Amino acid sequence: MKNGLQKFGKFLSAMVMPNIGAFIAWGLITALFIADGWIPNESLASIQPYMLTYLLPVLIAATGGSMVGGERGRVMGAIAVMGCIAGVGGIEGEPMLMGAMVIGPFAGWVIKMFDKFMENRMPTGFEMLINNFSVGILGMIVAIFGYFIIGPVMTMILAVLSAGVEVLVQHSLLPLVAIFVEPAKVLFLNNAINHGIFTPIGSAQAEAAGKSIMYMLEANPGPGLGVLLAYCFFAKDKTTKQSAPGAVIIHFFGGIHEIYFPYILMNPVVIIAPIIGNMCSIAFFALTDCGLKAPSSPGSIIAFLSMTPKDKMLLTIIGVLIATVVSFLIASPIIKFTDGRKGSLSDAQDQMKQMKAEAKGQTSEQSDAPVDASAVKKIIFACDAGMGSSAMGATKFRNRIKDVRPEIIVKNTSVDNIPADCDVAVVQTTLADRARKSAPQARLITIGNFLADPSLDALYEQLATKAVQEEAAPVQENTVESHAAKKVIDENGIKLNQSPVAKEDAIRAAGELLVKQGCVDEAYVEAMIEREKLVSTYMGMGLAIPHGTSEAKGSVKKTGIVLVQYPDGVDFGQEKAQLVFGIAGIGDEHLDLLSKICEALEDEEVLEKMKTTDDIAWILEQLS
Repeated sequence: MKNGLQKFGKFLSAMVMPNIGAFIAWGLITALFIADGWIPNESLASIQPYMLTYLLPVLIAATGGSMVGGERGRVMGAIAVMGCIAGVGGIEGEPMLMGAMVIGPFAGWVIKMFDKFMENRMPTGFEMLINNFSVGILGMIVAIFGYFIIGPVMTMILAVLSAGVEVLVQHSLLPLVAIFVEPAKVLFLNNAINHGIFTPIGSAQAEAAGKSIMYMLEANPGPGLGVLLAYCFFAKDKTTKQSAPGAVIIHFFGGIHEIYFPYILMNPVVIIAPIIGNMCSIAFFALTDCGLKAPSSPGSIIAFLSMTPKDKMLLTIIGVLIATVVSFLIASPIIKFTDGRKGSLSDAQDQMKQMKAEAKGQTSEQSDAPVDASAVKKIIFACDAGMGSSAMGATKFRNRIKDVRPEIIVKNTSVDNIPADCDVAVVQTTLADRARKSAPQARLITIGNFLADPSLDALYEQLATKAVQEEAAPVQENTVESHAAKKVIDENGIKLNQSPVAKEDAIRAAGELLVKQGCVDEAYVEAMIEREKLVSTYMGMGLAIPHGTSEAKGSVKKTGIVLVQYPDGVDFGQEKAQLVFGIAGIGDEHLDLLSKICEALEDEEVLEKMKTTDDIAWILEQLS
């Protein structure tokens, strides 16, 4: 049931989230130019009703249609929602945000079913005529259905929901909503609740009254801020305490509420704090007649205040402070007296990743279920650019599997270019969504790093122990093409015994060394930093291989690899890297050396010595 709710909630929020910019534009026009706005302007304020009545529903319905029926579904959704809007009186009627969430996907489904029916039935030469007229005719029919059915029904539902909210407000029961909102947020239903339920109700209220408290129920950053501040002061675990201040900034100013969810998951009793904190702030907002003019998304204090009416600014700030203080006061003793006997932050983050995957309709079975080993012919290791981490991962796994399954092809590529004949795709967890779009046919294995991961061990065991009935002939494509011997690393590209620095500084040091070696332009160094922000280049076993983004290949003058050694290690997230290899490659000329690095890593003694030695000649010998 939880997975079903999460999947449904994700579907609702997915129609709204891509269009948040339009909501912000509508909110800013409302906040700035209406009669009681910051800079009243009657002419500019006239834009606002058209955006709410037409633009936002059309965008939502088109997005919903495309999610179900592709590009043709997008057009169908936009056509169909106009029937809903007209059916409730156009600009004089209720905003059809909820109607758009219903009729958009429905219209996409209609055209999808039509296209499925027409498969193998399309007369040659009539494709364009049928494709265009089918969207026009079916779009008209669904729009008429929306005019008579969907629009009026959604108006009734919205009226019932709004009346329910009014009852809660009149009887001072609205704060109780926090009992459901805060736990639901931790279950990754936050966007679904905010944009699927509160935004449509709030939009109707804001249209009538100029503001709505519904926009404040989920987006208030105060409850989560209180929890994070409590961890800053009272966490006993060093890692947790050090990470909390950064989480405070990301949560409060960046508006990414998901950052505090692991801190609650590691000690679930703490959920009491944001619940009560939000209850207090909602009660204050209701008592002082506060509300926002438009949705606050993301839930940053900046967005929250930008949508606040100017006469309620101080009261809104006080309400956020109330939520923060109450949440902090309740969370502090819980953390102080129970922290250290609960799960670690890393365990909670792993749990959060799993829950987030479930919220997207993905399950652990995608990585844990047995692979049909006899059917596996090609395995692709994919990273963002397809140059560094995936290349090493593919090389290491190829060397590992070649003696038992020589017929299996193991290659690497960028995550957006996984070939259609790929049977198994191995990617880091953060790239899973892109991998699914690139290779929907492939069995997806998600990992933490490419060199040492339990999922890779499990994959190897399944492939190695599966009885193969026929002895397959080795496939030439399985081996990496041999390249003409190129000297891509020399003594000038190696720095040993460096003092520990921040991760970004370590990456810059490797990049600057590549520049000095004449391998890349200065712009490549910044591309290495940007690449690290996408997904970590830490490989495991004390090794990191920072490199530029795929867009930065134009900055590469020649293939080269450099090594910076940090015996005490550089923090790469939860792990330390003692060996930082900077990579710049033209084509796949760098793969030979990456293969050598993998071979060196197979010998634990060589690996450990490489992390501490001051003998450059010995390192060059190992990599030659």
